[in-house]
Order: sequence, then structure tokens, then C-alpha cells
Amino acid sequence: MTFFVACVLAAGIGMALGTLGTGIGQGLAVSRAVEGVSRNPGASGKIMTVMMIGLAMIESLAIYALVVCLIILYADPFKIVAKLAEVVAR
Repeated sequence: MTFFVACVLAAGIGMALGTLGTGIGQGLAVSRAVEGVSRNPGASGKIMTVMMIGLAMIESLAIYALVVCLIILYADPFKIVAKLAEVVAR
């Protein structure tokens, strides 16, 4: 298996795991918020505000996973190794 095939597989598996976790977290957050609003409709404004902030934090994890996967896919390791070799050779 070549290095690039391993990178593609790592990026795919990493993104799948990252979105799986965030999807479960968002589902749980929304279900608990709906449950809280149904129990106490007067506090719906505060519950929704806290839920939206929490969902933004959870969604940022999926974006971080995407950024790491894109770095894995598009970073050229041979250029990095060549530059490190130049620095060490000095």
C-alpha cells in the first residue's frame, strides 16, 4: 500500500469518526433541549440560547476534523522532508 493510499484512507476514516461523534452529540443536545422546553416552556429562551452555543461548539469539532483531513490529503510530505533536510544540512 502506498503512502498516498494510506493518506486517503486515514482522511476518510478520520472524517467519518469525527462526524459520527458530532452527529451523536448534536442529536443528544437537541433532544435534551426539546425535553427541557416541554417540561418548562417558560425557560425556552434560555434553553435555546444555551443549546445554540453548545451546538456551535460541537460543530467546531467537525470543522477541526475536516481541517486535519484536508491537511493529511494535501500536504506534500516530500517537500517538508526536503526542507528539513536542508535545515539539518546547514
